[in-house]
Amino acid sequence: MTEPKNGNDPAGGAILRDVTLRDGLQLTGKMLPTARKVEVVRALLTAGVPELEIGSLARPDLVPPMANTLELVSALTPEELDRCWVWVATPRHVEKAAAAGARRFQYCFSVSDAHNRANIGRDTDDSLEAMPAAVEHARAVGGSIQLCLATAFTCPFDGPVDPDRVLEIANDPRADGAEDIVLADTLGQAVPGQVESLVNRIRTESPQRRIVYHGHDTWGLGVANSLAAVAAGAGVVDGALAGLGGCPFAPGASGNTASEDLLFAMRPTWLNPARFGALVELGEDLVTELDEPNRSRARQGARSEAEAFQWVLR
Repeated sequence: MTEPKNGNDPAGGAILRDVTLRDGLQLTGKMLPTARKVEVVRALLTAGVPELEIGSLARPDLVPPMANTLELVSALTPEELDRCWVWVATPRHVEKAAAAGARRFQYCFSVSDAHNRANIGRDTDDSLEAMPAAVEHARAVGGSIQLCLATAFTCPFDGPVDPDRVLEIANDPRADGAEDIVLADTLGQAVPGQVESLVNRIRTESPQRRIVYHGHDTWGLGVANSLAAVAAGAGVVDGALAGLGGCPFAPGASGNTASEDLLFAMRPTWLNPARFGALVELGEDLVTELDEPNRSRARQGARSEAEAFQWVLR
């Protein structure tokens, strides 16, 4: 079977990018060894997940679970890395990740100055000012870069974020060169109408890029918001196995929307009950290793006694 890669599912729907190994691990109290992370990457890719986010260049003293990201990148093949994104926040991050072999870079900063200072240590405009250099470093190795906008809906310090500010950043010429734009509901406080409206505006009022929606399930609307984003034109939605994750610099943020829940809802053409079951079991194994709760509702369904339903694990 030919798997979808770096684009939409063959059936025409949006694809899943699994972010378990970056956003999913940020708040965990335990660190996964590099060898285990390699196993997780390969299990996800083998199951058919089109794209992954596998780590971050965040300071390891502030985000310890990301300390072995460069080791992970170095352990993967170029073919595997072609489907894997690495979170970066500075041009130097791009250089370091590229030297290890990465070719897909998610350049992230916050729409809100207050959150950007807490998360990255600088104002939003400073991060935007540095983006052309990050783009240059990515292009120098034949790579691609995403413009990732955290707190695109609400900020934990300043409250609601003006959509016009999101559009202003998306249209800033300093962001030229980004092939994708990631809209992150960092706190999981958005509702479907807001998501649909912002994705529509980005699609119609900013440069033509693939739109990625990154949602959290804090208020139970992770899947609904993701489907609203897809309906409005997003080509990718982010999720993490078992709903792991959250931002350590965003009070009130909880886990990501569970990859299992998104896949069960979206039913990409590559997904079948066996592959779905393998991903459910992988999520279960990870939360056991990490001593974290499993927040996936689809996982609960998969472990139910509805034996006549093909998606139930047997």
